[in-house]
Amino acid sequence: MEKPEVVFENDDLIVVNKPSGLVTTNENRIGGESVENWLRSERGINLKRGGLVHRLDKGTSGLLVAAKNEHKLDELQKLWKDRKVTKKYLALVSGKFPYEAKVDMPIGRDSFKFDRFAVKESGKYAKTDFKLIKIITIGGKDYSLVEADLKTGRTHQIRVHLKHLRWPIVGDKMYGGEMILGRPFLHSYFLEFGKIKIEIGLAKDLMEFMEQDEKI
Repeated sequence: MEKPEVVFENDDLIVVNKPSGLVTTNENRIGGESVENWLRSERGINLKRGGLVHRLDKGTSGLLVAAKNEHKLDELQKLWKDRKVTKKYLALVSGKFPYEAKVDMPIGRDSFKFDRFAVKESGKYAKTDFKLIKIITIGGKDYSLVEADLKTGRTHQIRVHLKHLRWPIVGDKMYGGEMILGRPFLHSYFLEFGKIKIEIGLAKDLMEFMEQDEKI
């Protein structure tokens, strides 16, 4: 299992690049690898959830923020709660995506499968803005790299909103994506909060997939 990569650190917080396949927090699990356990053992952060302020799904790679002390944890949690954080992801979908799309639809638990979510009237407010970045061709088929600007932070939000638009993420088996990749093509690549702004490139496996582009 790959370990988190530190991309920014100061006296109060740390930002890591989480690899796909690694869970963020322990939740009700006992033992096993997680970003939370890594923060405790490797960085000595003994706050709740290892100081993590937000989460990424197990299959999603990219940026995560953790506080190093209670004061900073309170401050960051307030920024996230007040939606004063810019969070952008890159996702790949099959076909040619429209130039942009704005989805303002509530999300709740799926009525038929507990660990899955869906757009539903009784759900919580959720908003995502999507923008086409580029179209690539692999095996004679078109795929669209899309930026998702997360305005809220619901569980599986990007995956659910793209599924609702009938553009499920490549590799996302749970939401009907084309299974030509071993995990969802979803990567948290940009974060901005307070005076901090961080941008990283795609994960290695996703970049290698993109490099199959026949247009290059």
